[in-house]
Amino acid sequence: MQTKLSLLDLVFVNEGQELSDAYNDSVKTAQAVEEFGFNRIWVAEHHNMPAIASAATSVVIGLLAAQTKKIRVGAGGIMLPNHSPLVIAEQFGTLEALYPGRIDLGLGRAPGTDQMTVQALRTTAQSSNNFPKDVVELQRLLSKESGNDPIVATPGHASEVPLWILGSSTFGAQLAAHLGLPYAFASHFAPDALQDALDLYHAGFEPSPQQEKPYFMLGVNIIIADTDEEAQFLATSQQQSFANLRRGVKKKFSPPIEDINTYWSPEEAMMAKHMLHFSFVGSKETVKKKLETFITRYRPDELMVVTSIYDVEKRIRSLKYLSEL
Repeated sequence: MQTKLSLLDLVFVNEGQELSDAYNDSVKTAQAVEEFGFNRIWVAEHHNMPAIASAATSVVIGLLAAQTKKIRVGAGGIMLPNHSPLVIAEQFGTLEALYPGRIDLGLGRAPGTDQMTVQALRTTAQSSNNFPKDVVELQRLLSKESGNDPIVATPGHASEVPLWILGSSTFGAQLAAHLGLPYAFASHFAPDALQDALDLYHAGFEPSPQQEKPYFMLGVNIIIADTDEEAQFLATSQQQSFANLRRGVKKKFSPPIEDINTYWSPEEAMMAKHMLHFSFVGSKETVKKKLETFITRYRPDELMVVTSIYDVEKRIRSLKYLSEL
């Protein structure tokens, strides 16, 4: 089985950078992975995070689609409880009209932020309870059949933008299976429920007009350099981010450091290493062996790769090495 490669771009804002620098780096990365043969590039909705510049997710998708030619571009994902289905149908219907056949709409039910920001978004923690109903409503708004409905998404109607369900638990797997949608599991930061989620997805999958058979994508962290030592050094930027997350510290994306153990406590290290369990860091040879084992065990249709490297040129080099594997 050929496993497709795709990229989740977190649109990092590095220390010392302006927002425009982050967007320029994302464009450069998108153009590179298109050349390397990647299948799609996604950006995710995060709010109140100084290191991530993709809060206005549909706007960033439009930027990346405009600066590339054929690679699929989409949301991984839109946090649907933060929005009305009609607004998302209009946004992604617009994107599909501008870049036909290239837009994906991955949907998550988490808020993508902290509770204080949830209030600022004018939503509540309980909004996620409406997620299944909102997905069905959004699906209807994007369909050809909605033309005679009292409310017609314009743009959006008949665009049939492909929907994905995103998840880090068994809930999303069961919903994706029930609706007959492709499923993306966030194993790059939430490894615990992976096998259970895949088993439930396969067992419960019901074919739909969009998807005849199960299709699942797994998130993984991959950093490749010329040597194992260099790759481990580059990985310390992401490790610092996870330590900061535990501390509640909000700052831009940090450059790598020589010894991560001087930065984080044993408890922070334990938490980060657990969340980053599915990380493949090293030379091409090292990563190839570990990645082959992972793919053989879980048999994903596609890998959604997170490459959290501070220097954009080294990030692109890592993705190039991955494409060569």
